[in-house]
Amino acid sequence: MNGFMRMAALGGLLALGACTSGDFTSLGPISPLEHEKPQSFPIHGIDVSKYQGDIDWQRAREAGVKFAFIKATEGGDRFDERFDKNWKEAAAAGIPRSAYHFYYFCRSARDQVRWYIKHVPRDPKALPPVLDMEWNGHSPTCTIKPPRDKVLAEMRVFLNRLESHYGKKPIIYTSVDFHREILEGEFNDYPFWVRSVAGHPRTKYNQRDDWTFWQYTGTGRVDGIVGNVDRNVFGGSRREWAAWRDGNKDAQTAAR
Repeated sequence: MNGFMRMAALGGLLALGACTSGDFTSLGPISPLEHEKPQSFPIHGIDVSKYQGDIDWQRAREAGVKFAFIKATEGGDRFDERFDKNWKEAAAAGIPRSAYHFYYFCRSARDQVRWYIKHVPRDPKALPPVLDMEWNGHSPTCTIKPPRDKVLAEMRVFLNRLESHYGKKPIIYTSVDFHREILEGEFNDYPFWVRSVAGHPRTKYNQRDDWTFWQYTGTGRVDGIVGNVDRNVFGGSRREWAAWRDGNKDAQTAAR
């Protein structure tokens, strides 16, 4: 996966034109500067939770959604009430999907990964599982920020158990501040999904040019979803997407 973002910037890449609501499909050549924009990447997707309500997954697919990250669990005792429905209906619509876990700093990694495994089925056709790591100082029950060494050690417990159970190298989701404080220089053999709504990840993330997914807005619009939804891009070409997606089928660790 290393280098997808850099390869996607090549001038010969066909890219998306300006995105309107739910429109991912209009293609055209890009100028040397347009590779900095999310619209320049050909593979777009979404991430959702119960807050998106009922989703018409078929309409979303027809609008150009190529993948979905679906919230499953949080901490060691919270389960997204729409996960099962979203998980089944996204698959029925033919949209590759992954389940993500929101990490809670007041619970052990062992408890949390057991909770995730309890609720997320093994599916050889699913994308790799996601560990969502970001500070959550607004939590009413857990405002602590553990030291870096402890966070990294707990992450390794969680990630290793996920990979052992699902047979795929997990994806790490993170935000700019959490990456700067905890993750710079770490977990370089994992695919990263980075949040950067104020600019290209290259300008926001030090030592992370090889990101795999970019969450570029929290206020996107997509046919089949009422209201705002997070929108994301895969950091490579259509061919690279097909290779990465297919490399994660049949419960095999992704070829990197």
